[in-house]
Amino acid sequence: MTEKNTSQTWAIVLFSIGVFMAALDNGIISAALTTINSSFEVNANWGAWGITLYTLGLAISVPIVGKLSDRYGRKRLFIVEIAIFGIGSLLVALSPNFTFYLIARFIQALGGGGIFIIGSSHILSTLPVEKQGKALGMLGGMNGIAAVLGPNLGSVLLDLTGSWHFLFLINIPIAIALVILGFLKLEETKDAAVGKLDLLGITLLSLSILGIMYGLTNIEGVNFFTSLLELEVYGYILAGIVLLLLLLFHESRLEKRGGDPILPFRLLSESSYLLTLLIGMFSGALLAGMIFIPAFSEQVLGIAQENAGYWMTPLALAAGLGAAMGGMLVDKKGPIVAVFLSGIISAIGFLLFPTWIEAKWHFIIASSVAGFGMGIILGAPLNILATEKLNTDKGTALATLSLSRQIGMTIAPTIYAGFITRGFTEMPTIFQNDFPRILQENIQEANLSEAGLQEFQNLSQQVLKNGEIISQETMSPLLDQIQDPTLLQTLLKSINQVTTIAAQDGYGGLFYSAVVIAALIIISTLILSPVRKRSLQR
Repeated sequence: MTEKNTSQTWAIVLFSIGVFMAALDNGIISAALTTINSSFEVNANWGAWGITLYTLGLAISVPIVGKLSDRYGRKRLFIVEIAIFGIGSLLVALSPNFTFYLIARFIQALGGGGIFIIGSSHILSTLPVEKQGKALGMLGGMNGIAAVLGPNLGSVLLDLTGSWHFLFLINIPIAIALVILGFLKLEETKDAAVGKLDLLGITLLSLSILGIMYGLTNIEGVNFFTSLLELEVYGYILAGIVLLLLLLFHESRLEKRGGDPILPFRLLSESSYLLTLLIGMFSGALLAGMIFIPAFSEQVLGIAQENAGYWMTPLALAAGLGAAMGGMLVDKKGPIVAVFLSGIISAIGFLLFPTWIEAKWHFIIASSVAGFGMGIILGAPLNILATEKLNTDKGTALATLSLSRQIGMTIAPTIYAGFITRGFTEMPTIFQNDFPRILQENIQEANLSEAGLQEFQNLSQQVLKNGEIISQETMSPLLDQIQDPTLLQTLLKSINQVTTIAAQDGYGGLFYSAVVIAALIIISTLILSPVRKRSLQR
């Protein structure tokens, strides 16, 4: 193996570990949120800021780090990012109070945000075209697997250690090793710098992203359209859009004067690049659907929370396999084919959830299909599409793509959660319509004793009117009075079945929405294909 090949191998390995570590941290905290909130004595609403600030930090840092890595060197910025992430992790673990903890989480996000972008742009700048897909697929696979495994790994570490601090301390030795090996093994790559660093552009971009993303995080899933009229939603989004327009005006003027804008205006004037950003946003929205699959397994299939992680393993492995296959598809058939197939397979996978799943083995197949489809689009295809005509600013192009995906991942969960909540708000109606039938069927199967049957008759006289149950609230107080254990078990089973119906309705809306988003990816790809051909011919 030549020295150059050895250097490229080390680069892919180090970037993959860095990407896995950073992506893992965003999910791993969800397993410990309740414990962290209790340790700082804050409620769930305040505790959610630990995730919100991390998301905002990622959104702000990604485009800036992408540009800085192009300008000052990807090796240098990778080492800086890893060091900041490690320091942020240490500060989070040692946080003496909640305010300090939030600041530390933001610092941690500033370090973790650009690792995937730096790794991707390094690969695109150093590897031959025919090998880029596989390498980018590996990075995407690490990203996808970490996102899925994060919450479950967090639960395991929390059970083993009994302390949430270890979820962040575990990053320290990994970060130290990456910094040392980065110094020793990575080769430096960067673009030629033109003029001064665009500090005004950085400021406008940061404030614009902060406003838009903060406004989006305030949208309520249940009252989606109503919440858009709230000042804390439209006010911040509108302010962010105004700042974005000012940024574009500034960047256009700076580019015409031969400067080095933080967001090159020529990128946004390319139709093929704008369509790629749109597909990136859809892919982020689709990826957000994966977040709710563990809850689906618990609330619909009855899988215990402590075992949910094991049932998510096929999805994680399928996502990693999909990312690898996506990379190979790009190398052999091109990025358009890969994105198109990703949309089709993802649509099939998500459609299986509301239309087919009745058993746990169904769940394994459906989640694996959805994970495989999502994995294809995670790494190589969109990154190749975003940078294939560029000799410079590859990090900037990838960072903007990542930001568009982050916007999709921010908007979609509020919509998905709205469907789930609306499903459970229909519980009284579902309970009234379906509980009597379900209870009668279960009673017939339960083989109750004469005493149990008599107790059921007495219960029916108290609760039933004309064959219809009054409400779940009427039923619940009577459960404590049940003497026959078989009857009590039958009643609880019937109530759980009604709850499952409500959950299925809510999650059905979620998964059908994901199918629509996958269809939008397919349609957008069909539009992009001829636009891209014309762009490449120019």
